[in-house]
Amino acid sequence: MSPTFLRSYLLAYNCLQASAWTISLLSILNSLVLNKTINGAYSSAGYLISVMQTACVLEVLHGALGIVPSGLLSPLMQWCGRTHFILAIVGQIKEVQDLPWLTITLVAWCLAEVIRYPHYALACLGRGPYWLTYLRYTGFIMLFPTGLVGEMLTMYKALPHIKEINLYANLFSVFPFSYYDFLWAFLLVYPFLWLKLYLPLFSQRKSKLRRPDKHQGGRKRV
Repeated sequence: MSPTFLRSYLLAYNCLQASAWTISLLSILNSLVLNKTINGAYSSAGYLISVMQTACVLEVLHGALGIVPSGLLSPLMQWCGRTHFILAIVGQIKEVQDLPWLTITLVAWCLAEVIRYPHYALACLGRGPYWLTYLRYTGFIMLFPTGLVGEMLTMYKALPHIKEINLYANLFSVFPFSYYDFLWAFLLVYPFLWLKLYLPLFSQRKSKLRRPDKHQGGRKRV
């Protein structure tokens, strides 16, 4: 495939994701204002977020095929973690869909993606401004831990309901443990898996936010 085609494809993909996550964020904020409660995020934007998060599997393919330099492991880990959370847990357990912790998670996700995808889209055009690059490699410092805490608390709150209905009993019948047991173990290791994604971002931040040498007279491209 030609570089021009790949650039156009990535531009279209990132613009679509940026638009969808912006709509999701605005829908959540509109719900907060109208209903004067933070418990309605999933009902207002959960479906769209679920669809777009599932579509992020394309980013795993982008890295695997070398279309973007992200590699395979990091996009795969993030996609699996988020998609499992939003589809396998939140989408199946209605009792957690109105939790404030879920709203906090979804807002953190939306804010991160509303920054990330426009940054990527403009980078495809070679016009990414430094302030957007700064937001991209600074906003994660607070947004990622906020999302993590929200995810873990939501999963913890889902545990009694998962045990009560024996969720995914048929799927886990071939294993010597239930999905409830699996989720408990997953919660214990999740922070460590998350750190594998989070800590390298600080090295990226240092590299991406390094301004060009004034003596070279060049402009930094992002």
